[in-house]
Amino acid sequence: MLEVRGLTAAYGRIPILHGIDLSVAEGEFVGILGHNGMGKTTLLKTLIGLLRPTGGSIELKGRNITRMAAFKRNLNGIGYVPQGRDIFPNLSVLDNLRIAMAMHKADEEKTLEETLDAFPRLKPLLERSGRVLSGGEQQILALARCLCGNPDILLLDEPTEGVQPSIIEEIIEILQGLGRSRNLTIILVEQNLDFIASLSQRVHIIQRGQLVNEVSPDQLSDAELVSEFVGMGG
Repeated sequence: MLEVRGLTAAYGRIPILHGIDLSVAEGEFVGILGHNGMGKTTLLKTLIGLLRPTGGSIELKGRNITRMAAFKRNLNGIGYVPQGRDIFPNLSVLDNLRIAMAMHKADEEKTLEETLDAFPRLKPLLERSGRVLSGGEQQILALARCLCGNPDILLLDEPTEGVQPSIIEEIIEILQGLGRSRNLTIILVEQNLDFIASLSQRVHIIQRGQLVNEVSPDQLSDAELVSEFVGMGG
């Protein structure tokens, strides 16, 4: 599905990513775990095309997309939900979804029905403004809006940040269901250990812009290992 080889990226003259190699199979959920400032968000931004790589290559389904613009990557099957959700706060939930459907020229009636089946919490909220939603509801809207484009692979950046525990559990169930029903592929950047362990089939540790280790979700309960690589426990 996704093949990344020798990927490097920088902000101006400051290098951030150093030779990232990553292979993700169709239908696989892969976690990226690490301290703040280690390159997690930069990696996702480079994969979606918001940051131009300085070296290496990115292939999606056998096609080289290294120099492809972000909007074209989105139209070609990469969905991205950034940290902070980035919904349209002045628009209704329904209009947020309609914009996504229009961008992808989706059948509105069919797509809306499928989206509300996958995200039932949104059904009574369709006419509400995005700004009055809770953090968890905004996150679900951001996920739903992204899925309106029917992506093959979904990039998620800290989806549990500012989200209440009950909705975190709901998001886990939604993503697991989408993985089964759509064979969706997910790359998940997260610091919530329980969340990343619940969803990921394998987890990469990133330090100073390099993937330095790969662990199983079960190993995230090892406080000594987690502390060694990401400086967090529990």
